[in-house]
Amino acid sequence: MNNVRPRVLVIHGPNLNLLGRREPNVYGSLSLDEIDRRLREKAGALGLDLEIVQTNHEGVMVETIQKAMQGYAGIVINPAAFTHYSIAVRDALAAVSVPSVEVHLSNIYTREEFRRHSVVAPVVDGQISGLGPLGYLLALEAVAAMAGEEK
Repeated sequence: MNNVRPRVLVIHGPNLNLLGRREPNVYGSLSLDEIDRRLREKAGALGLDLEIVQTNHEGVMVETIQKAMQGYAGIVINPAAFTHYSIAVRDALAAVSVPSVEVHLSNIYTREEFRRHSVVAPVVDGQISGLGPLGYLLALEAVAAMAGEEK
């Protein structure tokens, strides 16, 4: 019997390592460690294994996305600032054929004009914006459901 649990990549982009200290009025008071703890709990309840990566570097994000082609069931990604201009991140997401959901803690559509456009949105399966840390948990549920449908 095969008891291998599906693996999901969670990718946090630039400056998210500063959560809890960086503009808590915009991004909330939870640290990234706390968000990751909640994600691991949710993953356990969903029967998933997680690999969580935080990077401030575009190339590392691209290489991490490409890893999804090596047996991952899906991607939950908060590209942060790369959302708005990184064609490299967009192209990497377009190249992998696993379910992916873009997450933003704040509602990018109510913020500065430059934050209202996502180059990533057209190549992911869904986007959750403005629900704070809950958005990550909902994205994980969505990826799990989409991955289950593909079997």
